[in-house]
Amino acid sequence: MNSVDATEHYETSAHDPAPSLLTVIFDTNPHAWALLENELPLSKAIANVLVFLNAHLACNYANEVAVVASHSQQATWLYPREENQNPSAVDKNGTTGVPQSQVNKYRPFRIVEEQVTRNLHALMAETSVSDVKSTSATMMAGALTLALSHINRRSIAWSEAHGGDTSTADGGSGAPGTGPGTGPGGTSASEGGLQSRILIVSVSGSSDSAHQYIPIMNGIFACQRLHIPIDVCKLRGDAVFLQQASDATRGAYMALTEPRGLLQYLMMAFLPDQRSRRHLVLPTRVDVDFRAACFCHRRVVDIGFVCSICLSIFCEPPENGNCLTCGTHLEMGDYGAKPALIARKKAKKKKPRANGPSGTATPTPTPTPGP
Repeated sequence: MNSVDATEHYETSAHDPAPSLLTVIFDTNPHAWALLENELPLSKAIANVLVFLNAHLACNYANEVAVVASHSQQATWLYPREENQNPSAVDKNGTTGVPQSQVNKYRPFRIVEEQVTRNLHALMAETSVSDVKSTSATMMAGALTLALSHINRRSIAWSEAHGGDTSTADGGSGAPGTGPGTGPGGTSASEGGLQSRILIVSVSGSSDSAHQYIPIMNGIFACQRLHIPIDVCKLRGDAVFLQQASDATRGAYMALTEPRGLLQYLMMAFLPDQRSRRHLVLPTRVDVDFRAACFCHRRVVDIGFVCSICLSIFCEPPENGNCLTCGTHLEMGDYGAKPALIARKKAKKKKPRANGPSGTATPTPTPTPGP
């Protein structure tokens, strides 16, 4: 009877795999995109990302996406974002505000495309020439913080809507404090939690984000604790901190040799979710650069000075020997002074005894014991 009234269909759909939340951090640094303009323009790159987002939404009707722009002066939302006007609203003539060419498009695809393109155009229009000249960095730490807050908010909402189940599934995240049922690898016995992951599409170098070393590392540790993998798609150059983020959170890291094939790389390496990745071999880095940035000049250093109290790193001894972070006076000793050279003592040579008339040395007879 269940096969006749379709009851079996609804009972099966109640046990479908949990949806996946994909949060994309798109680097919109104008300085970096100017160097990549001949190989991959920004307009083509955002078009490839939109196709990738549509593919993620098509994998499961309950999948969710979010897009954050990491700009030179700020980190802002591209999607979802509160809009003043509803794109599906009906005007006074009884027609919708959707163009005729967009009528037959799948509604989630259309909403994501419209909001991302509209907000990106507004962000570029708000960026003045003085803003571009003032800095060449990108606000990656702020974008990572926005992504984490959105993942936390959606995880709590999902758990409340589904009976308070906040457990994770092989890298999925739950609300803070979801310790029970989560193993060291992010695995869980329950598949009901909302799976979350972050994809960073980066074009900036490591020197552009060295001054954000502390907040970036805090975001990486938060993702590691919540079992949220950070995937990195590097279009130009290389980034030390993003390598560490991918390695610490067990994400995929790929530096593209041909940026023009961005869509192919996104589909092959970054489309599978956490459940699918159990059966795949993900691209990763073997030679991860674990260097840190100093707290004084924000330079990536190989050898530095470490505060014994707060573990802050400095590329050179602090002024007056005081730690710039905690203020502790560090006993530097005689660092920098040339070491004093102590002359080595010469061993005295024993002169042989001369007993003969000709001045030749004669051996001293060895006494023999008596009877």
